Amino acid sequence: MSAPAPWARAEWGLLYATVRRALRTRGWRAVPMTLGAVCLTAVLQVVQNQSWGYRLVQNTGAVRAGDPLWLALVRTPLSLFVPALDLPVWGALAQILVVFGIAEICLGWWRTLVVAYVATLAGTLYARAGIALGPHRPPGLPGTYALVVDTGPSAAVVGLAVFLCWRYRAYATAGIVIGAMAAEVIVKDNLAGKEHLAAIAAVLVVCCLSAARHRCSGRERAAAGSGLPPIHS
Repeated sequence: MSAPAPWARAEWGLLYATVRRALRTRGWRAVPMTLGAVCLTAVLQVVQNQSWGYRLVQNTGAVRAGDPLWLALVRTPLSLFVPALDLPVWGALAQILVVFGIAEICLGWWRTLVVAYVATLAGTLYARAGIALGPHRPPGLPGTYALVVDTGPSAAVVGLAVFLCWRYRAYATAGIVIGAMAAEVIVKDNLAGKEHLAAIAAVLVVCCLSAARHRCSGRERAAAGSGLPPIHS
């Protein structure tokens, strides 16, 4: 029973210590953006289930691949917090509370929103590109997906999970998340699963760019410390 303990400490120890320290010292004040996102999602869920509010939420936060691109881009930020009507809302609230909360503590609120938006936008743009390719060319999609309403935090949650695992070197956990999303597409071939993979691909690109920037900064600091001129890429 004790064999997994060293692995768990190596995999999640730093992440756990960071979150635990923040919650012990600041409590819920450590995650104000996350609490706001949970409240916004809950309010949108209540509103969209009212006869007077459904069309309002659809017009401001529902994204479809068949919509004009400019309209999809305008609606995408809010669509992240509009719960999918065919899924239980508690799932979306729990995802935001846990994953966004950990990310806000570890990354800061604005980096969390940037990564979440990149992941969500990647899924949205993939749907449009896939439909343009058509179902007979991988990774194409059937044209019927153009009418599918694309809302909810799942792509953002998956993207944030992968980014956090990379940032805190929990590489095995990142592999499990990616494998689970790939298995989802195999078992249940739907638009959401494929958008999750697109979100992961976009976040991995962000990880590579971030790693390259840190390597460049490290070389510049080393050059400055040695008295040599910094190297610019």
